[in-house]
Amino acid sequence: MIRRNLAAEFNQTPASFWRSLLFFSIYRVSLALFFLGAVVIFGDTVSLGAQNSHLFRNVASVYLLLSMAFLGVQLWQKRHFDMQLTVHVAIDILALTLMMFASGGQKSGIATLLLVVVSGAGLVGQGHMVLFYAALASVAVLLEEGWWALMMDSEPADFFSAGITCVAFFAAAMAARMLAKRVVANEFLALERGQQLDAQLRISEQIIRDMEGGVLVVDNAGQVHMSNPQAQILLDMPLQDGPQPLRGLLAERFLVWQAHSVEITEILFFQETNRQLRIRYLPPSSMLGDSLLYLEDMAQVHFQSQQLKLAALGRLTANMAHEIRNPLAAISHAAEFLAEDDADIVRQRLAHIIHDNTLRLNRLVTEVLEVGRRDQTTPELIDWPRFIHGFMEEIFLHAASAASRIQVAEADGLKVWFDRGHLHRVLWNLLVNALRHASGAEGAIRVYAKVIRANCIELHISDDGSGIEESLRAQVFEPFFTTHGAGTGLGLYIARELCEANKARLELLPKLLPNSPGAHFRMTVEGEVCL
Repeated sequence: MIRRNLAAEFNQTPASFWRSLLFFSIYRVSLALFFLGAVVIFGDTVSLGAQNSHLFRNVASVYLLLSMAFLGVQLWQKRHFDMQLTVHVAIDILALTLMMFASGGQKSGIATLLLVVVSGAGLVGQGHMVLFYAALASVAVLLEEGWWALMMDSEPADFFSAGITCVAFFAAAMAARMLAKRVVANEFLALERGQQLDAQLRISEQIIRDMEGGVLVVDNAGQVHMSNPQAQILLDMPLQDGPQPLRGLLAERFLVWQAHSVEITEILFFQETNRQLRIRYLPPSSMLGDSLLYLEDMAQVHFQSQQLKLAALGRLTANMAHEIRNPLAAISHAAEFLAEDDADIVRQRLAHIIHDNTLRLNRLVTEVLEVGRRDQTTPELIDWPRFIHGFMEEIFLHAASAASRIQVAEADGLKVWFDRGHLHRVLWNLLVNALRHASGAEGAIRVYAKVIRANCIELHISDDGSGIEESLRAQVFEPFFTTHGAGTGLGLYIARELCEANKARLELLPKLLPNSPGAHFRMTVEGEVCL
C-alpha cells in the first residue's frame, strides 16, 4: 500500500522536482543577465559577440526575457513538468548556440555551457529524456560548425573538436542519468521510510496517550517536555503549551534519582492529590538525553489485583456453591425431621441450630452465585416513582415498622436506566441495612432522588443510626466484611458490583460533621426527566 501511494506521488510530480527546476530557472536568468550585462558594459573588450555583436545582444535580450517568463510561469503554473523542462532546455540550446555563433564558434567557450545545460536537465528531470537533450545539443553544435564550414573558413580540426564536444554531451547525459536514478531511488526510499516512521510515531503517541499509567519525559533541568493525559490527572498538572517544571515532592526526588543515574522504582504519597503513586525512573541513555518517568496509581494496582483475586475466587466459589447446595438441602431436611420426631428438648434445640445454620449457608451460597451473574444485565428505562412505590409495599411486608421509619420523597417524572432485578437487589440491601442500624423514630430513613443533569440522577439513602466508624469506611464494600454477626459480608459488595454492571456508581458519602449520625449512600445512575 505504501509503495502504491509513493508511486502515485511520483506520478504527480513531487515538490522536489519543481524545486530543482526552480533553481535551474534561476541559473538561466542569472546566465542571461550575465551575458547581456557583459556585452552592454564591456562592449568589444570581451570576446562575447566578437563575430556579430548585434546578434549576440539581441539573442541575450530575448534569452533574458524568456528566462524571466519561464520563471514566472513555473511559480504560478506548476503543471506539465516534462513539457516545461523540454521547452526550457530547447531554448537554452538555441540561445547558447546562436550566442556561440555570434562569438566566433567553439573557441568562445560557450559550448561548455551547453554541457552544463545537458547535465543539469538530466539531474532536474531525474534522467527522463536526457539522451534527447544530448542529441539536441549535439545537432545544434554540428549545425553551427557546419554553417561555419559552408559560409566561412573552417579547419578540419574544428569538426574534430565539435565531435569531442558531442561525445562529452552524451557522456554527461549518461552520467546524469545514472546519478539521477540513484537520487530517485534514495528519495523514494527516504519518502517510504519517512511515511513508515510517521505512522509508527502516530501509533506510539496513541499508545502512550491511551496508557493507563502516566508517562513523563523530563530533561536534566527538571523540565517536563512531554506527558500523557493520565500523568496530568495523577499529578494534577496544569494544561499549558511548552515545557513546565516538576513540582513538590516529585521535583525533590528527581534530583536524588539523577545523582544515582540508575533505574529506580519508588512509591510516593502526594498530599496534594491524595494519591499513592509508584514511580519508575529511567535515566538518560546514550541515544536519549531525557529521563523517563512512569507513574502508576497504587489504588488502581490494588483494585486490579483484587479484581483478579475475586475473579479466581468467584469461579472457584461458584463451582463449590453448586456442589454444596445439594448436601446442604439434605442436612436441612434431616434437621427438620429430627426436630419433629424427637421428644428430647436438647436434641430439638440442636436440630434447630443445624437448620438455622444451613439456611445461613444457603443464603451465602445464593449471594455468591449472584456475584457471578452481575454482568447479565438487561437495562430498561424504569419509572422511578412507580418502581419505588411497589418496592416499598414489598419491604413493608418484610418489616412492619418500615412504613413509619422510611420516608420516601416525591420524585415525579424521573426515569432511570437500570436492570429491574438489579435495582431491586441494590435497594433491598441498602434499606435492610438501614432498617437494621437506624433508630425506631419516624422518618429515621430517608430515600430521595436528585437531578444533577438532564441524563444524570442521584438516588440517596440515609439513616440516623450509629453510622460507620471512620476506620472502617474504606472496607464497607469489600467482600465478606461485616459488622453484623448474622451477615454474610457480601450485601454491599454485591450492590456496588451490580451498580457498576449497570454503568452506575454506588458511594458511601463522608460525614458532614465528625459526630453526625448515620450512614449516607448515593447511587449515581443514568436517567431521564419527563416534565
